[in-house]
Formats: sequence, C-alpha cells, structure tokens
Amino acid sequence: MARFFLPVLLILTGCTPAVPKAPPPILLFNGTGASPNDVKAVEAILRDAKLGYATANSKELDGLSEAQLSAYKLLIIPGGNYLTIGDRLTTNATANVRHAVQQGMNYLGICAGGLLAGETGHNSVNLTDGVRFGFYGVVNRGIHKAAVPITGAGSPTLEQYWEDGPQFTGWGAPVAKYPDGTAAVVQGTCGKGWVILCGFHPEAPENWRRGMSFTTPVSADHAYARTLIKAALAGTHLPQH
Repeated sequence: MARFFLPVLLILTGCTPAVPKAPPPILLFNGTGASPNDVKAVEAILRDAKLGYATANSKELDGLSEAQLSAYKLLIIPGGNYLTIGDRLTTNATANVRHAVQQGMNYLGICAGGLLAGETGHNSVNLTDGVRFGFYGVVNRGIHKAAVPITGAGSPTLEQYWEDGPQFTGWGAPVAKYPDGTAAVVQGTCGKGWVILCGFHPEAPENWRRGMSFTTPVSADHAYARTLIKAALAGTHLPQH
C-alpha cells in the first residue's frame, strides 16, 4: 500500500513575556499577634473605601524582600499584641519593613501597630529613632477598655473605641489628643516614608461597643478611620493639634 505524507508546517510565533502584575497599593498584616477581629474591621473599612489591598501573615511578611515590600504604597499593622507580633517575625523582616519605609513605603500603625513602630525592647520595626511609647494613662487606674473622647484640630470631638492603646509622647506631630492632653494620633517621616500612628480603634464595628455608651455614631468613627488610611496612603499631612 502506498503511503502519502503531507508536509507539516510549523508556525513559530514570538513569545512575549508576561508583564508582572503590580501589587495592590496596600498591604495589611494579619499574622501571629494581630487580632483577627481587628483585621476584619480594617478590611471592612478598606472595602468600603474601595481601596485595593493584599494581606500577609507572619511567614509571608518574613519572606518579602525590601524591594518586594517597597512595591506597596502602604503597610498597615492593626491591633493585637505588639510583643507577639514582633517576636513571631524575624529581625530580618522588621529590618526590611524599616528600610522599605525609609525608602518611601508609608506606614499606618493602629494600637499594637503603633507600639510596634517604636522601640519595644523586643523585635520591632523602630521607625522612631528609638523612642518608646507608653499607654494612655487610664490603664494606671485599671481601665482597659473605654469610650474615649478624642479631639482633633478643627474637627468635632469623637468618642472612639479604645482598648489598652498607646499614647505617642516624644515622636512626630500630634494630630489628635486624649483627654489628658497626650497624643492619640501622630504623624511624621521616617526617611522618605510617611508614618501615621493611632492609639485607638476608629475602625471598630458596632458590636465592639456592647456594654459601653457612645455619643458618637459608629459611622463618624469609621469616617475618621477612612481619613487616616487615605492620609497614610497618600502621604498627606493632617491638621496638627
């Protein structure tokens, strides 16, 4: 039987390398030591504000190089246990965060994230040239959770959810203050990066308020949370108080 072979034409097409997808503007830490409920609260604010974000747990943050971190515009460290957050990260990870901020990545620390930005005596990101922060003074009276009136420049007083949060004496410019006059929110630079630290929880959902009396609606506090996040993302100076 005769066999006929048809010529096979191979058409080679040029292969264009895939362009790496740019990360979203915000990286939210959700690793060991971060409060899962606070991570969810911050995520709700980010979604409401239509801000793109990614999350990183402790292992993932450990694995990010300074260059990879610098691809984000803003790192948010939420509330939780600041000592556990630092102790479960490598010193290389916290150094990479510090260097990325110095090179232009911005940083928002909420409660524990604010403490972690200072010198803690443990592993911290230390964006403050060694300044260590204490707690808002009512902890000395055995108060660990409260509706606290927070004052800001040119804005109405807002009662905010506070739970064992810091005050930021000794670093940055005060944006908002506690009733005793200590700084509840501060802003400042670390190298080329813009840093905002907040000692209370404007992102707190309604169910955190159970058993407490607030005169400020949760919507007003959430609006303040969005203001802080957007200012941190854009590197915007908030009015000083």
